[in-house]
Amino acid sequence: MRNSTTELLNAKIYIAGHRGMVGSAVCRRLGSIGCQNLVVRDSRQLDLRDQSAVHEFFACERPEVVVFCAAKVGGIHANNAYPAEFIYDNLMMAANAVHAAYINRARRFLFLGSTCIYPRETAQPIQESALLTSPLEKTNEAYAIAKISGLKMCEFYRRQYGVMFHSAMPTNLYGPGDNYHPENSHVLPAMIRRFHEAVQQRLPEVVIWGTGKPRRDLLHVDDLAAAIELLLTVENPPDWVNVGSGVDVSIRELADTVAEIVGFKGEIKHDLSKPDGTMLKLADISTIRGLGWQPQISLRRGIEDTYRDFCNSYRSGSSGERTHELSGNPLENAIDSPGSKQRIMPGQQKSCA
Repeated sequence: MRNSTTELLNAKIYIAGHRGMVGSAVCRRLGSIGCQNLVVRDSRQLDLRDQSAVHEFFACERPEVVVFCAAKVGGIHANNAYPAEFIYDNLMMAANAVHAAYINRARRFLFLGSTCIYPRETAQPIQESALLTSPLEKTNEAYAIAKISGLKMCEFYRRQYGVMFHSAMPTNLYGPGDNYHPENSHVLPAMIRRFHEAVQQRLPEVVIWGTGKPRRDLLHVDDLAAAIELLLTVENPPDWVNVGSGVDVSIRELADTVAEIVGFKGEIKHDLSKPDGTMLKLADISTIRGLGWQPQISLRRGIEDTYRDFCNSYRSGSSGERTHELSGNPLENAIDSPGSKQRIMPGQQKSCA
């Protein structure tokens, strides 16, 4: 059963991570339906790893609804290189925000994770019930454990305290505002940058990691934002739901599509010394489909949209990099603020004004 959207329109909604790809899409979506009272803070104003600052912010602002999009994220290289930062930052942000929301009587908390929480070897498509049934993929284990912890905090707080805290687990996301860093981004934005620069430099070949055989479920961030809007109006949602496209594509097929859209005519080669990661990862989305949501943006249309965003970023002189994601050493970057190179340390932020 769904609540009236009037309740959502009138609510004071805190969107954590609003300058990231997901958070900015959620802001656009909620703004487009008439939500007027959106509360945001970037990482220069509020360090979500700082427990006292987070509690002070929640006590001051008293948001009724929280959409938790904040995260430290990256591709295989970043997850392998910085596992300590991935687990610490994501654990601290989730624990601080969930508990502060409970203490300050937020009526709803929607936590966003990732389908990387599921075991490496599990039946496809992956159902929500697969969680914690076998070992995780080693290349992103630190991030996955942190996101599982956030999901479980919401589940247990809901069970013990009766609060409406629940989660959504999207698949591989892409779209405007993505991170196009050449080493630390996810597979699709990394390909977009690599093929674009190959065209610009007239290179004869582009090398992609691994065999090209792994298959991925790719979801445009605007489709996720629509799913979040729906979940915020469901009276009694599941503890967590998968959100995906319902179809998968191989890495090689993805590379061929990106090359065609970008205009690359050269050869695509594989670096077999690099890891493939999980071979199959397709989410079962029957639960959220049953609630009334369907993805609307095709992969080709979505890649074209994302490539336009990349070109705009590239022309603006940012080289397509977004520091709300990982660019270089994550210890030198803010968590969710693309305009900041400052690292906010605990104790620096003591005001929610």
